Amino acid sequence: MEAQGHIVHNWKVRWFILRQNTLLYYKLEGGRRVTPPKGHILLDGCTITCPCLEYENRPLLIKLKTRTSTEYFLEACSREERDAWAFEITGAIHAGQPGKVQQLHILKNSFKLPPHISLHLIVDKMHDSSSGIRPSPNMEQGSTYKKTFIGSSLVDWLISNSFAVNRLEAVTLASMLMEENFIRPVGIRSMGAIRSGDLAEQFLDDSTALYTFAESYKKKINPKEEISLSTVELSGTVVKQGYLAKQGHKRKNWKVRRFVLRKDPAFLHYYDPSKEENRPVGGFSLRGSLVSALEDNGVPTGVKGNVQGNLFKVITKDDTHYYIQASSKAERAEWIEAIKQLT
Repeated sequence: MEAQGHIVHNWKVRWFILRQNTLLYYKLEGGRRVTPPKGHILLDGCTITCPCLEYENRPLLIKLKTRTSTEYFLEACSREERDAWAFEITGAIHAGQPGKVQQLHILKNSFKLPPHISLHLIVDKMHDSSSGIRPSPNMEQGSTYKKTFIGSSLVDWLISNSFAVNRLEAVTLASMLMEENFIRPVGIRSMGAIRSGDLAEQFLDDSTALYTFAESYKKKINPKEEISLSTVELSGTVVKQGYLAKQGHKRKNWKVRRFVLRKDPAFLHYYDPSKEENRPVGGFSLRGSLVSALEDNGVPTGVKGNVQGNLFKVITKDDTHYYIQASSKAERAEWIEAIKQLT
């Protein structure tokens, strides 16, 4: 990679070696690195920006800003090389900040919305024509994405509307909106964060990360209709309930949920067992749905993560696929049979 000098701002080819918490760089002579290192960058407390848009004619830049606010600009030879270096450096930065990652884990597990606020309510507010988020064309690496908003703008909006008290809470809340498919990432920066699987980078509080409203969102005409619909959904007779693992739609991670199967009308709802309020975090109508067991030899298409077998799939009328895992073959068979009677 190339690095920009600090005194004379010219670009020089350097040989880089990434260590646990340090990025070393060496001079090159005759195609070989010259020892000892020309310098080093301490990654503890460092922030990384990739892609860095400060130089319009240099789309392959990575920007590192140290704890002491020293800025380093590194230029790769290709996008693949740039993204690979950014991924490895990001991992090294967070490995040196176990407290931050642990803090995010604790916050994500403990963060609770107030009882009178739902994710649906937040998304409705986001769509408000006067006080909501206003999607607009945004550019990333020469490509224009229509009807998008930047990550840091959503964080600002969540705080200003009192849905979160600080940026860490707002990032967690935005991650929840993304996990439940209300918003989705757009472009290389935010999509790369999803693929990296790094908890601290799932939703980016960043002015270069783009997001948009998910197409599955249907704005309610009247809030009263949403309330009455939920009342109808939950008015059916409980046929079966129990704990199962469910794969998320966006992040593909597995979470234990308490499932409740109702009839008249036929719905399958799932609840977060770590939350005290008795409100489902999701659910779907079983009318016109299909349910089937998945093979236990190998990981089926569409399933990710460390699965243990005993999987089954429900495909709703609108072709949404839900992957669910029981604790045993017998339990799986019981759930499949109970659901089939209501489809």
